[in-house]
Amino acid sequence: MIVDNPTILMFGVFAGVIIIFATVAFAIGIFGSANKVTQERLSKIKGRHNKDAAIQEQKKVLFKREEKSVFDGLIPKPAELRKRLKRTGKEITFKNYIFTNAIIAFVVMIVMMVATSLPFLPCLMVGIALGLFLPNFWVNYTIKSRLGKFTTQFPEAIDLIVRGLKAGLPITESIYAVSQEMEAPISTEFKAITDEMRFGKTLDEALWQASEKLDTPEFNFFVICISVQQETGGNLGETLGNLSGILRGRAQLKLKIKAMSSEGRASAMIIGALPFVMCGIISTVNYEYMSVMFTDPRGQIAMLGAVIWMSIGMFIISKMINFET
Repeated sequence: MIVDNPTILMFGVFAGVIIIFATVAFAIGIFGSANKVTQERLSKIKGRHNKDAAIQEQKKVLFKREEKSVFDGLIPKPAELRKRLKRTGKEITFKNYIFTNAIIAFVVMIVMMVATSLPFLPCLMVGIALGLFLPNFWVNYTIKSRLGKFTTQFPEAIDLIVRGLKAGLPITESIYAVSQEMEAPISTEFKAITDEMRFGKTLDEALWQASEKLDTPEFNFFVICISVQQETGGNLGETLGNLSGILRGRAQLKLKIKAMSSEGRASAMIIGALPFVMCGIISTVNYEYMSVMFTDPRGQIAMLGAVIWMSIGMFIISKMINFET
């Protein structure tokens, strides 16, 4: 068996540690530095409107209190994790997310110990890896789906604001109209902006807080347009109308890039699935011929190396066909 060979067990432990480290790294956003330049530029623009930093910090303390947990000292960057949970639009608390990780890890470990003959340590590593990966994958998928709907609806929301401005309504009433007439998730976010202003925040503060939560280029453009207009003056309706056209052109460009890269994505899917398909076919036709890869230590090392190199290759291909717009 694989567990009787120290070399194979060492490779298994090494692979498990790599998987756990990569999952934790993605969960805490170590590799999420693509928007670092954008965030620095936004911070500079925000600084122009924050004349008194001490007063702004006091307002943050008054209006927003972060929940604290005993896990804050154990989890890297707990504030970033809370921010990601809020971006899902679900009522997911920090404690519930941690407990979900622990429950999934425990269940997977027990299932593997019962269903297989592997010892405790490999089962524990696989349980921890899946316990970290599955909730993080669901959060990422939920955020991506929600922000995709928000971006699709956003030009229509800007058009609604422009019509309100042309009709003589103030910008605050136009934003309130969006929260009442549009569908979720955009109505939810604009309703939160309206509620923040009712509780005493200025429009600029409420918009920047929503911008930090959503963290999308489209909404950042919108906030910058309103902030600059409040500082310099000008026709806000015309500015937002131009922004709506730009965002629609940006969406069309994304679709064009997706269509042009569809061949590469299809090739990546076929190349990635082909080894597993052939393994399944050969195992079905002649299992004794294929069983050597599972029972012989040399075959096990070869399969482990193949999985590692395939993962690296698929990661490189995914970066090659992923374009930032």
